[in-house]
Amino acid sequence: MAILFKNGKVIIGNGEVIHRGTVVVDGKKIVFVGSAKRAPSSKKDTILDISGKTILPGLIDAHVHLCVDGSPDPITSLLRDSIPQITLKTVNHARQTLEAGVTTVRDMGGKDYIDIAIRDGIESGIIQGPRMLCSGKLVCMTGGHGWQFGREANGTDEVRAAVREQLRAGADLIKLMATGGVMTKGVEPGATQFTLEELIAGVEEARKAGRRTATHAQGTEGIKNALRAGINSIEHSFFLDDEAIELLLEMKAFVVPTLCAPYHIIKAGVQKGVPAYAVEKSKKVIKSHWESIKRAHKAGVPIAMGTDAGTPFNRHGENLKEMELLVRIGFKPMEAIVATTKTASEVLGLEKKIGTLEKGKLADLIVVDGDPLMDISLLQKKEKILAIMKEGYFYKNQL
Repeated sequence: MAILFKNGKVIIGNGEVIHRGTVVVDGKKIVFVGSAKRAPSSKKDTILDISGKTILPGLIDAHVHLCVDGSPDPITSLLRDSIPQITLKTVNHARQTLEAGVTTVRDMGGKDYIDIAIRDGIESGIIQGPRMLCSGKLVCMTGGHGWQFGREANGTDEVRAAVREQLRAGADLIKLMATGGVMTKGVEPGATQFTLEELIAGVEEARKAGRRTATHAQGTEGIKNALRAGINSIEHSFFLDDEAIELLLEMKAFVVPTLCAPYHIIKAGVQKGVPAYAVEKSKKVIKSHWESIKRAHKAGVPIAMGTDAGTPFNRHGENLKEMELLVRIGFKPMEAIVATTKTASEVLGLEKKIGTLEKGKLADLIVVDGDPLMDISLLQKKEKILAIMKEGYFYKNQL
């Protein structure tokens, strides 16, 4: 028995729109997208009239940390809490993320492989949450950004060993730390950390296993080193120059901006308990960060939506603020949607399965009361998201 979503605005995810279109789901997959006149149907089908509403692909957040709680000082919380406490929090974060209409995430660094256990729990149906691709422990130099919950490694041999450990644990991708960052005390976002040779070693090990790679890279030289090493995506990209943008285009690499991370830190400030060093560093980088993403976008660099959810006040389930920020820096609403659907699926390597509403793809979709092309902030209002479907199963249905 199929489900027909009829008479709604259909945002395909690739920039195309069908007005008064129909999407048909049968089992786990989409079997038709087009006009109502051409839609296959039978008397047994469930017909849902979505006139005045918009149907979109399930949304994708390409950079989250489900183990990190979004508190004012989340790294301290992560180090203080027990593994059972962190696990319970992570289960809740996964559920909150799915309830926001985000049906797929890429987890970019967890604690002691809790992220991988949660991924497997979601896949088996034990718990509810988005589809997850996990990097396991981020790989960093000793004392480098994220050392508190990462796998420290020095030199090419240790980096290779660290990557192999993540693969053995079941990681879907490998995350390498090319520069310093905001949330690690005593390191600077612009500072280079892993060397080019270390990055090449990490990327080679991942490629041998058929895995993609991503790098935390904020400083200019670290970004260029990662691109020369063959990294697939640059996370954050605070300080891009012309050469870095040229390398991004040449290497066909993606940028995942995470505008939300410094935005929320600055908005909350020390008054709400964010560590002073994090506030100070965020204030120093935010102007360059936003300008770098504007320039990359204008140059045609593929940009995927990612939030860094879990950093201070960057809460799980509030992921879609990032889309509003993308629009604020110059993206058209449709471009922000494409960044959160088609382009994000390409970063994950899942473009043949999800990311657009097309025949044969998995039935990940949401239905929104209204038109996000007119008001992108609609997507942040959970009461406006009337239906959430993942692989043909309704996690929410108020149609």
